[in-house]
Amino acid sequence: MVTATAVCVLAAVGARADTSDKSIALSNNYAGNSWRQAMLRSWDKVTKQAVADGKVKAADAFTTAENQVTEQAAQIQNLILQGYDAIVLNAASPDALNGAVKEACDAGIVVVSFDGIVTEPCAWRIAVDFKQMGKDQIAYLAEKMPDGGNLLEIRGLAGVFVDDEISAGIHEGVAEHPQFKIVGSVHGDWAQDVAQKAVAGILPSLPEIHAVVTQGGDGYGAAQAFRAAGRPTPLIIMGNREDELLWWKEQKDANGYETMSVSIAPGVSTLAFWVAQQILDGQDVPKDLVVPFLRIDQDNLEQNLANTEKGGVANVEYSLEDAQKVIQAAKAAK
Repeated sequence: MVTATAVCVLAAVGARADTSDKSIALSNNYAGNSWRQAMLRSWDKVTKQAVADGKVKAADAFTTAENQVTEQAAQIQNLILQGYDAIVLNAASPDALNGAVKEACDAGIVVVSFDGIVTEPCAWRIAVDFKQMGKDQIAYLAEKMPDGGNLLEIRGLAGVFVDDEISAGIHEGVAEHPQFKIVGSVHGDWAQDVAQKAVAGILPSLPEIHAVVTQGGDGYGAAQAFRAAGRPTPLIIMGNREDELLWWKEQKDANGYETMSVSIAPGVSTLAFWVAQQILDGQDVPKDLVVPFLRIDQDNLEQNLANTEKGGVANVEYSLEDAQKVIQAAKAAK
């Protein structure tokens, strides 16, 4: 009798909600570069399998036509009306969407933000330390160039939290290593064609550039701009895109060119999906989760390039078990 009771208690403790009838939506504010395209492909691949396995009923992706807060807010309101149980959100702004996010929470919808996170307390957040990502670039340059030099900064998409944070980290790094000086700054929108045009436009007004600090998707474009201008190729920090890694490999083989590459893995969207599923499953999930950024160095370039699809981005896709580990790590850190 005691044993049977104990078994019943344990079964009750271990019981989980059934999420097979739950629907999760992805609200994405921008798809105009290879990182965002890879992010959407990862979402599609992992969530289609989750639906086929009966983990959830649906996992639909929605991307706004423009990177506009008002458009994404309207999109979130439409998802509320459509009756989704959870919204996974890559936000155009950390705070301007808080009203729409609060509406979703008040309607009983789970909101999990990632990459572009929101500050509304009812939402969950999954992010890397973007500011540290910027500081790490300068720390790397300080090792390679102890005497310092002139830097060109290529920023991302103007007005987006990620762009602001990485740039702030770069500037903090320069303050800590004053032998470096940022002599020019342009927005490359995390896209190599935009970056190439922006760098080409500013180069004639700049002195010698010793290194280029970036945010991802802009390294190859910068290299092409320097080549077209007939100027020496500086050390360019890369952002894990296949075209950047391939160019780096070619330069490394030809003349020993050295750099590093760093970005958040596009597959973080799949981690956000599983975190949302776990919340719907009744799990206790901390509001803030941190994932490491994906860094590529001189000694593992070839391995990462071999595993990166043509036109894509070095990536990591997450499983349910990976999400559970991230959640447990966040609990242990509290």
